Amino acid sequence: MSGTSQDGLDIVFCSFYFTDKWHFKINIAETVAYPEDIHQLLKDAFYSDKTDLEGKSRIYGEFTGKQVNVFCEKYNINPDFIASHGHTIFHKPSEGITVQIGKGDVISKICGLPVVYDFRSQDVELGGQGAPLVPIGDKLLFGGYDFCINIGGFSNISYDEYIDEKKVRVAFDICPSNIILNELSQCMGKDFDKDGEIARKGKINKNLLNDLNNLEYYKLPPPKSLGKEYVNTFFKPVYANYISNMKIKDMISTYTEHIAIQIARSIKRKGRVLITGGGAFNKYLIKRIEYYINEGEIIIPDETLVNYKEAVIFAFMGVLRMIEKVNIYSSVTGAERDHCGGRIATS
Repeated sequence: MSGTSQDGLDIVFCSFYFTDKWHFKINIAETVAYPEDIHQLLKDAFYSDKTDLEGKSRIYGEFTGKQVNVFCEKYNINPDFIASHGHTIFHKPSEGITVQIGKGDVISKICGLPVVYDFRSQDVELGGQGAPLVPIGDKLLFGGYDFCINIGGFSNISYDEYIDEKKVRVAFDICPSNIILNELSQCMGKDFDKDGEIARKGKINKNLLNDLNNLEYYKLPPPKSLGKEYVNTFFKPVYANYISNMKIKDMISTYTEHIAIQIARSIKRKGRVLITGGGAFNKYLIKRIEYYINEGEIIIPDETLVNYKEAVIFAFMGVLRMIEKVNIYSSVTGAERDHCGGRIATS
């Protein structure tokens, strides 16, 4: 899979088995850095028309298939199938649109294996947000935690809650995170704010912080999800009003505080909180989250799980799709029913 940071293609070889519950093992995992042409393709795709996007999806599918072949040959492995999330280009569920490029049939032809792909479209067709999708894995693979939070380009959360005396999974995107922090860091010549050191040295602008915390998105009940379009339309104009009068490090510090506040607000009760994704390595951000939640235990797992948990869950969703079991909860996305999402391509 590939996230909004566009730093590379995550490839994970996993094993799953079921006894009294589902279990998993990460056998091998690595990230393939994008060459400049693929990195540029992903940046340009957002501005592509339908015909151009079709071509880019094929090229990205070819890249993905070839990298999977290299991975399998390198480690001498023979997987049963491939689950590919692809790379999200458009996500406007309110308009019935969600697009992930990386053609499954192309990957299947190159690798000679079945490919489960396009996990989100069916959910949107059923009236859902098409996101977040990882809660199925949070519940069935990481059920020992009260809250599961991933801090990537966007932060999201999932947890169990009783609604009308029925226990259901609740999940939603919390706020844009590294998608904004990385962009601001790049203005200072850094790919990202390593360990949160830039934020630590900056000063918080209370007016900007208040404007961010008062955005309409935070007043909406779940199910709800975010995409790059929402960032461009609603978030960027807020901090654009301040950028000419603020140091970039102060903007990074303020936005880091904003993320910490919104994550803390999403944690409704005391419990064990699993945090994964690139943001889990941001020591200053984690410290600020701990400050705001007061109670509860934050758990940062080993580095492999931090980096690859979402890829593991999409592999698991592929398993559920192959055996025709529910892999998307309507309580999470707002779809009209629980369902089994994903298309299957065969070579």
